[in-house]
Amino acid sequence: MYGLVNKAIKELVVNNHGQEKWLEICSEAGFEESDFISLSPYPDKLTYDLVGAASKVLKADPNDILEAFGEYWILYTADQGYGDLLDLSGSSFVEFLGNLDMLHLRINNMMPELKAPLFSTQNETESSVELLYKSHRKGMVPMLRGLIKGLGKRFDMVVEIQEVESKATELKGLCFKITW
Repeated sequence: MYGLVNKAIKELVVNNHGQEKWLEICSEAGFEESDFISLSPYPDKLTYDLVGAASKVLKADPNDILEAFGEYWILYTADQGYGDLLDLSGSSFVEFLGNLDMLHLRINNMMPELKAPLFSTQNETESSVELLYKSHRKGMVPMLRGLIKGLGKRFDMVVEIQEVESKATELKGLCFKITW
C-alpha cells in the first residue's frame, strides 16, 4: 500500500490516542522510520503489521480499527489535497460508488503501483444499492464498511451495510446491500 494509507493510520492514532501510543505501535510493528512518504509504495505487510500492533497496544479488535480507519480515510484524503478528485467522482452517494473504479484509475496515474480493488453497483432503488467488491487483499472488508460509512457521511447520509448473496460471489467477489 502507499505511504498515504500508513500516514492516515498514524494520524488517526495520534489524533485519538496521542504520539506516545503511535510510537508504541511502531515499536510493536518493528517500524523504525520517523514517517511515511505519501506517494511511495510500502509492503502490504507493514500496513497489516501496524493494524495488528495497534490492536495489541490499544486493546481493540483489529476489525474495529480497520472500520474506524476506513471511515476516517474519506475525510483524511479530502484534507490531503484529494478533495477535488473526490468531488469529480460523483455528486451523489450512488454515483460516487459507481465511479470508484474510475477514481482508482485516475489515482493510478499518480501511484502506478496501486493495486486497487474492483467495484461495481447493481440493483439501485430509491433507498438502496448493491455494491460488488473484489480485492486481491484479504481481511479488508471491515475497512470497506468504514469507507462506505464515511462516504455516507460525506453525502450527509446514514448508511447500513449488509453482505448478501449475488452472482458476484460466484466470481470470487462479495456483494453488499447498502441502505439509507
